[in-house]
Amino acid sequence: MSSYDLIVIGAGPGGYVCAFRAAQLGLKVALVDKRATLGGTCLNVGCIPSKALLASSEHFLFAQKHAAEHGIKIDGVSIDVAAMLKKKDGIVAKMTGGISMLAKARKVTVIIGEAKFTAANTVAVGDQSLTAKNIVIATGSAPVELPFMKFDGETIISSDHAISLPAVPKKLVVVGGGAIGLELGSVWSRLGADVTVVEFLPKIAATNDDDIVRNFTRLLQKQGLKIECGAKVTGFSKGILTAERDGKVLEFPADKVLVAVGRRPYADNLNLPAAGVELTDKKRIKVDAHLKTTAPGIWAIGDVIDGPMLAHKAEEDGVAVAEWIAGKHGHINWDLMPAIIYTEPEVASVGLGEDAAKAKGLAINVGKFNFAANARALANDAGDGYVKIIADAKTDKILGAQILGKNAGELIGEIVAHMEYGGSAEDLARTIHAHPTMSEAVKEAAMAVSKSAIHAI
Repeated sequence: MSSYDLIVIGAGPGGYVCAFRAAQLGLKVALVDKRATLGGTCLNVGCIPSKALLASSEHFLFAQKHAAEHGIKIDGVSIDVAAMLKKKDGIVAKMTGGISMLAKARKVTVIIGEAKFTAANTVAVGDQSLTAKNIVIATGSAPVELPFMKFDGETIISSDHAISLPAVPKKLVVVGGGAIGLELGSVWSRLGADVTVVEFLPKIAATNDDDIVRNFTRLLQKQGLKIECGAKVTGFSKGILTAERDGKVLEFPADKVLVAVGRRPYADNLNLPAAGVELTDKKRIKVDAHLKTTAPGIWAIGDVIDGPMLAHKAEEDGVAVAEWIAGKHGHINWDLMPAIIYTEPEVASVGLGEDAAKAKGLAINVGKFNFAANARALANDAGDGYVKIIADAKTDKILGAQILGKNAGELIGEIVAHMEYGGSAEDLARTIHAHPTMSEAVKEAAMAVSKSAIHAI
């Protein structure tokens, strides 16, 4: 039996970050994962490959439709899907290989195989038995499967399949209007597919403010995506997806159906009862405020516990747990977890939105600034969208922000930083921003909270 200070089960962003931080703090660490390559869903079949395809498809769209506006003449633009997938796979290989190099450099023992608890402090991986005083469960999540539309990998596909389609589908129906569905729908739409997004809720990107979603929907429709909200999918047969809305049956022809209705925590084969680890009513692992499970010495992080299923959330969980195990003072601010949809334009949010703040009865001031009034945005073909900042009416403390626009995911970071130290809209407004940059729209939105924006009426 091999003994360690810490065993981390799952080598996704939460797991490998936890293992690496623990190794930095002097612990003897084993990192176990069933994949031959580290990085979990995010690096292998999720965040990274989808962003590679988003970038490639954006390049194609620019060459096909927008280059001429810049005086760039390109004749005979076509798609080589195999080359695009090769580019994507190369990025994935580089990133996963880098994680392996870091593990080796930090002297983290990597064990490939499926882990299973045999006792509270012992796991089996194949014919190996491992023991540790502390064990972290970081096994992530898996796509939710509709019981009446099982994944077959050919016609009914998950996001795992949608990043590797060998050809552009003629008609793609995306079930689910969240980040994953909209991103992958955008990829194949740009490449020529006829894409329809079918969403059960009254709006796509449902956690965002109504005004953001309304404008976002309009921009996606302008790009060619068909969006059907308030529609409950009922089945798929003979190339037709059916749904119901207001008592009426809707039919959507499709040669591919991407089911992107969410993800579920994945701890299927861990044998949690043997370790004394309990689940919540929502089938997530039950943890306390320090991410300890109901079993002494066993912790859980990332997608298997409550909270948003985001890679950066898992990373923050992992660092904090490693530090707590090592006797340090770990820190996580779950209230300031940014969320991003990586379409074009992007949607980014953090903290309380305007709608949520009003629903809570809070007195707020809201500042907005349109990218159409930002010179760098216009030069970048990025005049669509705006920055919106929500601040407490009495204290001016920033409560949240939402951004619809190009590179919104990059721009949200400075707002998160100001919120982390309890900054006010005036603090952000008085922070110098270089000119010309799109970040000036953030500054102007902060100024607009007090109705003092310079470049807007």
